[in-house]
Amino acid sequence: MGLQATARAAYVHVPFCAHRCGYCNFTLIAGRDDLIDAYLEAVGREMSWLDTPREVDTIFLGGGTPTHLSEPQLARLLELVARWFPTAADCEWSVEANPADMNPAKAQLLDAHGVNRISLGAQSFQRGKLKQLDRDHQAEHIEAAVGVAKQLFQSVSLDLIFGAPGETQAGWEDDLARAIRLRPDHVSTYGLTYERGTRFWSFLNAGRLAALGEDLERDMYAVAIDRLAGAGFEHYEVSNFAQPGHRCRHNETYWTGGGYYAVGPGAARYIDGRREINHRSTTTYLKRVLAGQSPVAEQETLPPADAARETLVFGLRRLEGVRRDWFVRHSGFEPDALVGESLRKYVQLGMLADDGMTIRLTREGLFVSDGIWPDFLSGS
Repeated sequence: MGLQATARAAYVHVPFCAHRCGYCNFTLIAGRDDLIDAYLEAVGREMSWLDTPREVDTIFLGGGTPTHLSEPQLARLLELVARWFPTAADCEWSVEANPADMNPAKAQLLDAHGVNRISLGAQSFQRGKLKQLDRDHQAEHIEAAVGVAKQLFQSVSLDLIFGAPGETQAGWEDDLARAIRLRPDHVSTYGLTYERGTRFWSFLNAGRLAALGEDLERDMYAVAIDRLAGAGFEHYEVSNFAQPGHRCRHNETYWTGGGYYAVGPGAARYIDGRREINHRSTTTYLKRVLAGQSPVAEQETLPPADAARETLVFGLRRLEGVRRDWFVRHSGFEPDALVGESLRKYVQLGMLADDGMTIRLTREGLFVSDGIWPDFLSGS
């Protein structure tokens, strides 16, 4: 089952959480810690199907909540990852963490195994908002976790959510101010979305929750851009802000069309133009892998033009945009041949800028970028 191709990035999905938050549609399983040891056996076996260890420049352990694992379980996972994905000299190794889990012992364990970047799922500092989002931590946990992490890791990132039901602009500005005071190296801001299958989706459709208006969400995003820029953060991707030298290099692999390995339930890998996605059910994943069967549930090899359109869309999420000469070298296509009509349309609308060398989102385009991409992907 070995993959013979090469990539320089690896993603490991850890699906375990103490509970499922009402807005979350990620691949995870809550309240089933009895499956963690079987997961470790399975994910180790899936990695072994690589046949030989693969050196990488970036590793990302996402979830779920990787730090939900006990220290012995987390140590075993980190040892497996280090064995099969040995790190290049300047490797960025990120782990997503729940603020309530980030105690000194767990932080030291991560550091000892080579982790050098922590992404904390802060989401908010407001007690009422955290409760509404079903988070199991409070502001003091975030502050303590950042303090611990900054002592050991090269880079500390905070995730924040805006647009929660009933949230005010003042409340969001307070979240931003408190995040900035902690001096993280990186901040990601996400507007709350109501995904089919989540509890929030059901509540929305039953009238038990009301989404914020688009104008208020736009204002919240705008103030995030301005406040974070004022604090020295570079807005380098639609949702991401970094202090100099602290961009998430792993995510930049995705945004620039690079290949990446991936293991675990629901994990998606992209190697030589071929995408494979593992089964989202943790129990099905475990049954398949432990029986020696492939966990892959979906696979496709994109036609070159479709792969090029995807690369263009991902690249345009980065504020520096896409250089036309780079894109031609990387994809073999001219942007105008793929999306010429849509490109001209959005330039005329003021949502994209095109100086003949580089195509990029304008500030106005940032607010509506998700509405642009379907046209590009369809090739219109």
